[in-house]
Amino acid sequence: MKKLNFYLLWVLSIALIPGYGLMAQEENNDYVMYESIILTPNTTKLKVLGENMQKHNQKYHSTAPYSANVYNISTGANAGKMIWMMGPMKFADLDKRPAEGGHDEDWRDNIMPYINEMGTAEYWKADSKLSNLSMMDGTPGQYPIIYVRYWDVEKGQGHNVDKFLETVSSTIKNMPGDNTWGVYDNQFRQGEAGRHLATVSFHKKWAELDEPNKFRESYNEMHGENTWDAFIKNNQMTFSNSWDEIWVYNKKLSGE
Repeated sequence: MKKLNFYLLWVLSIALIPGYGLMAQEENNDYVMYESIILTPNTTKLKVLGENMQKHNQKYHSTAPYSANVYNISTGANAGKMIWMMGPMKFADLDKRPAEGGHDEDWRDNIMPYINEMGTAEYWKADSKLSNLSMMDGTPGQYPIIYVRYWDVEKGQGHNVDKFLETVSSTIKNMPGDNTWGVYDNQFRQGEAGRHLATVSFHKKWAELDEPNKFRESYNEMHGENTWDAFIKNNQMTFSNSWDEIWVYNKKLSGE
């Protein structure tokens, strides 16, 4: 299986216009979105937190659209923290999200005392047209290694994004093998924090990051070798910052 490696993920520098997410929902309101929260655990209470988180997710977040999955952040500035993610959902689902019937009290009494900080909470909408996720069946843990790259769009460069997105998407879809890859648009502005877009590749094993990729070969085939330099230049002009995280699926805390 050919997977996207580190070089390819560098090339996949794509983003949407900052703050554009809410305006850009498809006219038929057919979209998939996830809520994510960054949690900093009390490292002296990991055993109790794990037991309580498992029970909480099993009881209140076991079925869609409120299914919850937990990932350990293994690399980058947030290493050691966790991602608690709920979905897939739509905004309308939030009106009936678990709250009553003991949910909020359980989170308050059995989760929060073992969390040092509840950080960034975000809503990420998947771009179904650009993503390449048809090989995924939605089973939790199907791809337990997740490579996330966050992107900030350079001020005044939003007009360059659309064509770039289409170019990268068509190149990936032309590559051989199962190149599981998604584009997720942050639905709310965050000022200097940026984080306008996340591109994600999904892996079954760490070893897949060692495998060679065929991105440039596919690009040349689709768009012409003489356009590669312009493609890279557009990349560098469009984005002001980017950084990576590897997430590892935590089966126990996800309530399985």
